Amino acid sequence: MFNLTHPLAQMPARKLIAVGVASVLMLGSSAASADEEDAKRLLKAMSDYMSSQNAFSFDYDAMLEVVTPEEQVIGLASSGKVTVNRPNKVHASRSGGFADAELNFDGKTLTLLGKNLNAYTQVEIPGTINHLIHELRDTYNRPLPAADLLGSDSYDVLMENVTDIKDLGSGVIGGVECDSLAFRTDEVDWQIWISQGDEPYPCRYVITTKLLSGSPQYSVEVRNWKSGSEVAKTDFGFKNTTDAKMVKFEDLKGTGDLPEIFNVVDGESE
Repeated sequence: MFNLTHPLAQMPARKLIAVGVASVLMLGSSAASADEEDAKRLLKAMSDYMSSQNAFSFDYDAMLEVVTPEEQVIGLASSGKVTVNRPNKVHASRSGGFADAELNFDGKTLTLLGKNLNAYTQVEIPGTINHLIHELRDTYNRPLPAADLLGSDSYDVLMENVTDIKDLGSGVIGGVECDSLAFRTDEVDWQIWISQGDEPYPCRYVITTKLLSGSPQYSVEVRNWKSGSEVAKTDFGFKNTTDAKMVKFEDLKGTGDLPEIFNVVDGESE
């Protein structure tokens, strides 16, 4: 059994150590101010583009880092797919070796299926995708992959409590040229790479917590982006084709971000 100081599943990075340590020279105040405005504009353009898409889908690879009481940083990798039909339908899958889970939301009912368990649970959460995101995170502690990017108000959510902004120029993610932006709050640093061109979708999103030893991070890399008519038709309702057993929400084990062998504790380990 591993004890962890805390996974911070929604906002979790690792210290980058180079053979030679380079110091970074900051831009002058006027240039920095211009970069801030550019970064805000690019982020707002991404948010507007995402919220304007009635349908989109993408595959993703995620890495959640956790820190043991011995300050060992351990990475947990998973992959999956997300399909969204606004305003109130979502299908998401996640396979992480220890879990094979699927989420369906048809605007009224949320279904979580543990494929490896052949068990599922259902909760009534009528409303929009925004409402679903908040309920999953705040009430059920089961955040959607890249949840900060899926809502119709992503710009406001991302910019909350931001104290520092940097436009880092261009980067390439999976062969796609992107604008690279970095942001800071008192509790986290986060960075986003946004595809250049007519489809400014997020290519990579990385969140680093500054409150825990080891600076753990959570990252999502997007690939196979599709929007509009390119999105495959999806049935967002749940069909129990494997005769899975229905269980209570709290009894659906092994479908979260961490394997059951991990024991999460706040602060120091037991």
